[in-house]
Amino acid sequence: MATSTTPPSTLSHDLRIAVADLEQVNPWVGLWRFASVGILFLITVVLAWSTSNLILFIGLSAIASMIYAFWLICTHDMLHHTLTGWKWFDEGMARLISYPMLWPYGTYAQLHRLHHAWNGIDLRDPERVQWTQAEYEQANSWQQWYVRHQWSINILGLGGFGLIAKTVYNGLRFRHQVPALYQTLLTDGLGIFVAQASLITLAIQHNQLTHYLLFCLILERVIGAITQLRDHIEHYALWNTHKGHQLTQLYACRNLNTPAFVSWLMCGLDDHSMHHAFPNIPFNHLAEAFHRTQAVLEQHQLPVIPRGDGYIRETLRLSTQPQLIEMSVGDPS
Repeated sequence: MATSTTPPSTLSHDLRIAVADLEQVNPWVGLWRFASVGILFLITVVLAWSTSNLILFIGLSAIASMIYAFWLICTHDMLHHTLTGWKWFDEGMARLISYPMLWPYGTYAQLHRLHHAWNGIDLRDPERVQWTQAEYEQANSWQQWYVRHQWSINILGLGGFGLIAKTVYNGLRFRHQVPALYQTLLTDGLGIFVAQASLITLAIQHNQLTHYLLFCLILERVIGAITQLRDHIEHYALWNTHKGHQLTQLYACRNLNTPAFVSWLMCGLDDHSMHHAFPNIPFNHLAEAFHRTQAVLEQHQLPVIPRGDGYIRETLRLSTQPQLIEMSVGDPS
């Protein structure tokens, strides 16, 4: 396939011009998404806790967990301030819905900025899920077994607890490089403690501690599986460095063909390379950004950005084809 001889600066300029008008955030679109998903979650929670049938309670709790997972995905746009554009709302509400699930939102937000800077470029990327060839060869037999089965282990086994542990570990790991992380870890810890202490106290007062713990376990299993799946599918098997940061982000992220309602539930992250290349574009404009970007790439004789065949099919394909990062740097041809 032909490669472009256009200087990266010219390509980057053309890309920015093509999507410049898409960076405007409409707060009411983001607020509608946040409120509608949140209200639906609260309704299912009320229904779950209103039944005395244990099986029905578990079933409704599982449904509530799925909705909560899509509600939590809003926090990704909130940390970029592209959900409503109201910083006070995005930051405050993100913590309010994250802390009850033990999710250290502030720490993740700090680490996510490193991810955007290092994806496909620096192996220290805190959200890198794929191992390198050298790491695999130096690992012991148990670690190598994990690498070969990491999709099923992480999605079905480690789940939410695994993501929380990974985030806290990376927060401690990079606290000297990002001084704000130390204070953020403490703030998250305090927020999580207050949220859980309040909920547990309420459960004890109503003699529902066992049900509450069961409810939390169901939420952790379902939300953890959905989040781990997203964490893996967005970048696995795409690590490579191209000419210029923006071009690297376009080709080192996975885009997926999904129905419109799935794209809405995922906050547009099925167009993941668009989010990485243009993090200021809100979720409702990412699909249009994809089409415009493709046109610019074609003009510069660069390969179009491929799209995977949906979340489930791509997960099944990638999870059965373990791959390692081979440290080669090349063009996207």
